[in-house]
Amino acid sequence: MSKILILGANGATAKIVTARLLVESDNDLTLYLRNTDRLSQYKDNPRVTLIDGDATDISKLSTSMAGIDIVYSNLGGTDLANYTKAIVTAMNIANVTRLIFYSSLGSLYEVPGKFGEWNEQAIAAYLPGFRESAKFLTAHNEINTTQIRPAWLTDNNEISYETTGTDEPFKGTEISRQSVADFVVKLINNPALYPNESIGLNKPNTDGYKPVWM
Repeated sequence: MSKILILGANGATAKIVTARLLVESDNDLTLYLRNTDRLSQYKDNPRVTLIDGDATDISKLSTSMAGIDIVYSNLGGTDLANYTKAIVTAMNIANVTRLIFYSSLGSLYEVPGKFGEWNEQAIAAYLPGFRESAKFLTAHNEINTTQIRPAWLTDNNEISYETTGTDEPFKGTEISRQSVADFVVKLINNPALYPNESIGLNKPNTDGYKPVWM
């Protein structure tokens, strides 16, 4: 049994991960988010601790990490770099060393061709935070981080994905949240996988200039 802290626990992928872990594992979960009422269905679950907090609150973050084995960050937004620095600082205070970090395609300038050009424009406001976070996490290798770079997300009820490494161009244009959650659950169940790596995730055979629904 492990103790898992999920940051940004109300995120769509995080909610899938939470539901699966409660069914498929005996792990205890700490769910950290703004407004815990949004996950009130877990308030009486003996395996779940709900914490209402801000992701830049280093004191609350480090206290929440006491006894935690793995931190899974499902945070995003234009302030992501500030969140990332606070997470790493809190992990160092709490002596927690394993982080699974939800990043984005394009954070390593790895998306080729016309899709790469389109992606640069489509998420231009968010890429600086992802890129600064990627550099920061790579520099702080005292934290064993697996960064996940998913393609554009769908709500399709399917698990179908392939991976690319940091030395490979990104493939495909889309992936289901179910697929990303499956990868996260695999990492939580086997935290020795992909140490200090950044992994791209995409649904096979979805190459194109942009996602098909755009």
